[in-house]
Amino acid sequence: MSFDTRAGTRGSRQPKGRLVQWMNSLVSRRIRRGRNSKFMGFDALVLRTVGRRSGEERFTPLGWFPAADGSRLIVAAAAGATGNPAWYYNLAAHPDDVRIDVGGETVDVRAEQLHGAEREEAWQLIIAASPRFADYQLKTDRELPVIRLTTR
Repeated sequence: MSFDTRAGTRGSRQPKGRLVQWMNSLVSRRIRRGRNSKFMGFDALVLRTVGRRSGEERFTPLGWFPAADGSRLIVAAAAGATGNPAWYYNLAAHPDDVRIDVGGETVDVRAEQLHGAEREEAWQLIIAASPRFADYQLKTDRELPVIRLTTR
């Protein structure tokens, strides 16, 4: 399936700015060192993507959820913002050129956006584990993309 979620027409503002960059950098370093793979109550990973326009490697710390098949699920929530986060478009451009840092190691993964019944099943698992994602969904009219990361 494709990465096909368009920006919505309503939603909150996407977190950004120097403070967010500094915090992401700090959290990413902690996750990479394997010292603490939890952040804000989530199991955390660092998503390594290739910029769709720049071609440069990009790093984004994210919370993840375990899927029944052993893969990892992430959500392109952007705190319920109108638009998708930049990393979503990087995944769409290069779904086979993705790595994650988790548990002190780097793992090559393939990214796939879930749709239909598969997405709904994963979504129910995610909001049961973290109800804040249901709140994010209420803030925007776009369907929050659920991405499965499978080890290559």
